[in-house]
Amino acid sequence: MSRSVALVTLGCARNDVDSEELAGRLAGDGWQVATEPARADVVIVNTCGFVAAAKKDSIDTLLAAAETGRPVVAVGCLAERYGAQLARELPEARVLSFDDYADIGGRLDDLLAGRAFDPHQPQDRRRLLPLTPADRPAGAGDVGIPGHAGGPRPLRRRLDGGPVAPLKLASGCDRRCAFCAIPRFRGAFVSRPAEEVLGEARWLAEQGVRELVLVSENSTSYGKDLGDLRLLETLLPELARVPGVRRIRVSYLQPAELRGSLVEALVGTPGVAAYFDLSFQHASADVLRRMRRFGSGDHFLGLLADIRAAAPQAGARSNVIVGFPGETRADVTALSRFLEAARLDGIGVFGYSDEDGTEAATLPGKLPAATVARRLERVSRLVEELVAQRAEDRVGELVEVLVESVGDGRTEGRAAHQAPEVDGSTVLRGAACAVGDLVRARVVAAEGADLLADIVEHAGVDADLLADVPAVR
Repeated sequence: MSRSVALVTLGCARNDVDSEELAGRLAGDGWQVATEPARADVVIVNTCGFVAAAKKDSIDTLLAAAETGRPVVAVGCLAERYGAQLARELPEARVLSFDDYADIGGRLDDLLAGRAFDPHQPQDRRRLLPLTPADRPAGAGDVGIPGHAGGPRPLRRRLDGGPVAPLKLASGCDRRCAFCAIPRFRGAFVSRPAEEVLGEARWLAEQGVRELVLVSENSTSYGKDLGDLRLLETLLPELARVPGVRRIRVSYLQPAELRGSLVEALVGTPGVAAYFDLSFQHASADVLRRMRRFGSGDHFLGLLADIRAAAPQAGARSNVIVGFPGETRADVTALSRFLEAARLDGIGVFGYSDEDGTEAATLPGKLPAATVARRLERVSRLVEELVAQRAEDRVGELVEVLVESVGDGRTEGRAAHQAPEVDGSTVLRGAACAVGDLVRARVVAAEGADLLADIVEHAGVDADLLADVPAVR
């Protein structure tokens, strides 16, 4: 019997990997993976439950999918986090948990056959998952860890045919940031074995992927539960040597865990982007302590200075939260001054909102919503100016650009400091390119976070000519 399923993915790159693993499992069970919900027998929505806006988007997407008249299944973080409550308040969707991923085809068969099943009951997954190498099960998939397929060849089916793909290093998080609920529903930090990561990298390269974006809740912790905190430093060169892979990018780095050896690996390994996705969250030491974070604006500026001393053109981005309980005007000023000095290529700004089950939700000193909104607008305007200024600073630089699209007279890609979807892109002029090419180009103009660059090295162009190409300003 022919059966089809459409997958709709919301949220971060970690969810993208989870959806592709679900697609692989379903294809293995004989399901046809569709792209249009209206043409599928079942619609799966991989939800995000990180902040209030993401929850609303997930619910709106589930309701829109239900309007197609097809059965709808909710998976992912919102489903894992709220389970039975979501099923009760949104009867249009069936709710599954991470533990259902291993037999997702069977669960959908139950749905189409009209067989009832109880909705997922949320649990604190920190108490369910292994924390030490001795406690790890033989197959990580046995404990419901999304993204851990096991085996030398990943059980995954690509849903996007582009030359860039996320590759999950680990799942879960052991940190206890006061504002974040992720450890409760994603569980403890569990690294994928290096051979499993390498096997998936080789498979992705065979599918035409040229840039691998390593993702997790905290990439700086990779290997600690395997008994080797420096495993990432040894894995990066191996990944860069995978045939067909032209660039490796690491995302989600914790400033408090960024060690010198990892900085050296990121800036000194051929094929690895000198790119630092550092989650600062704030710059006021007082606010950071209440967040159960570490550091200060001065400490973070010192970290950035060390990175740029090793690689002057290194890319750096971060996220910050404004309006955290107890935040003062002086704290916002400290944050603004830090951002002005940090010269970041990309900055995400979020207004604080209470998250169920977090310590921050119980803290005194809550700010009125109108105050949070004003501060969010103020810092967002500043960030827009600063990011545009940083892009202008790159005019005249030589950048390596991975070509992601060619058509209608426009060639576009991303430089080493530009991660997919969050850091702008680079439009190229000059020699003809193909998707997946890695070219060197001189930046000649900037608009916002986006760059315009002229190709100076490509197939058929002598690299020695680079020395003769003048900087253009």
